[in-house]
Amino acid sequence: MFEFNSTFIYIYRIINETEIILDKTDLHILNLMQENARISNADLARELGMAPSGVLERVKKLEQKGVILQYTTRINPDALQQKMLAFIFMKAADSPGCNDTARELAKIPEVQEVHHIAGDDCYLVKVRTYDSATLMALMRGKFSKIPNLLSTRTTIVLETVKEQQQLVIPEK
Repeated sequence: MFEFNSTFIYIYRIINETEIILDKTDLHILNLMQENARISNADLARELGMAPSGVLERVKKLEQKGVILQYTTRINPDALQQKMLAFIFMKAADSPGCNDTARELAKIPEVQEVHHIAGDDCYLVKVRTYDSATLMALMRGKFSKIPNLLSTRTTIVLETVKEQQQLVIPEK
């Protein structure tokens, strides 16, 4: 029995070993690109003291490994009149391991984030709408149609002091 368990654990570790190893140069690239995703390859190379071809190869590898997920533009929500930000705690009747509710929530355009959480509730959902009327319409028109959704508790944001997607990148 011991031999089987240790072999199983060894194989499990090999299969699940998806740890991505980043060196100091990779971290420097990520830091520069996180500050400015539009930085040119030539400027990256200049900052790093590397050849542009070497930098381009590293960036492509970071994309292939799933370290760099996408390049996006951050838009001011006020410019689009989306002034209502709310966090909604949701309880669902999903069985353990079932993500049907999360998948349905993720399909809704006004939903910016869906987090499966521990505690009394099942999900924490971040939504952005135009005003309280459109928030209510979202809850009545879309959330109410999700079959396993049992209850919601909504917290409306009065003021946002800090909102960012940037991660803290360690120095090696």
